[in-house]
Amino acid sequence: MLRAYAALAALGIIWGSNFIFMKWATDVISPTQTVFLRVLFGFLPLALVAWRAGVLSRDQLRHLPHFAVMSVLATTFYYYGFVAGTARLPSSLAGLLSGSIPIFTFLCAVLFLRQDRPTGQMAAGVALGFIGIALSARPWEGTEWVALTGVLWMLAGTLSLGVSFVYAQRCLSPLRLPPLALATWQTGLAFLTLLILTDFDGMTAIAGDPRALLGAVVGLGMLGTGVAFFTYYFIIERLGSVQAAGATYIAPLVAVIIGAAVGEDITATLILALGLILGGVVLIQTGKRRNADAPMPYQAKE
Repeated sequence: MLRAYAALAALGIIWGSNFIFMKWATDVISPTQTVFLRVLFGFLPLALVAWRAGVLSRDQLRHLPHFAVMSVLATTFYYYGFVAGTARLPSSLAGLLSGSIPIFTFLCAVLFLRQDRPTGQMAAGVALGFIGIALSARPWEGTEWVALTGVLWMLAGTLSLGVSFVYAQRCLSPLRLPPLALATWQTGLAFLTLLILTDFDGMTAIAGDPRALLGAVVGLGMLGTGVAFFTYYFIIERLGSVQAAGATYIAPLVAVIIGAAVGEDITATLILALGLILGGVVLIQTGKRRNADAPMPYQAKE
């Protein structure tokens, strides 16, 4: 049990550190190129482990359309939204906004799955979370305080992940496929999509910046995607999906701490927004614990 909680803490740290790696990479190459590197170096270890574990089979090819949809919702577009958002925002603010993932996931589940009847506590959690989002974006101040397009890209990424949860519950959960196989198919198809869509012109510039290169390959790819998958499913197996979601509380805190360490301006307003978003998530999650322990999406979060 101690190992499971240690893995939970490690996963929160991995997810929280992703934002500074995105920031470094997009200072040198485009968001699409950054996503390509992340998916490539996340897919390679996943494919190796899945092959060694023997969880892939030809019979799974009949489910390829479902894997393709998930590759867009929970990998390609989701990752791009976060990278494009982080490129326009301080990494601390981008990490803070990632804390809204459980809020959007809950809203999509309620709207489309109708498995959890909302309670007053859950509604209060959603309202609190959106107040925190509005406070962090502060659109009434125009673009001087924050790039609103960056906030919108971050929210688009979280919404895409929320929709992927609905799709996975309806179309993939009944198939009872190994999570490692699902993750490998999903990431592999995302890699093929990005191989077609990515403009590689100027991408070699990242080789001249060791910090950005290591951040993209090791931080975002191997750790933030590959290792994060293994760790996430290990935690679900040992602790259950509700407690596994606890890593989403850690990641925004880690992102804000790292942002402060690299010299980003951490204001009292930012801390208040963080508290409101996490408070909203806590209200939603504790409300859900009275109901069935719903599976989480087939995707490591950041």
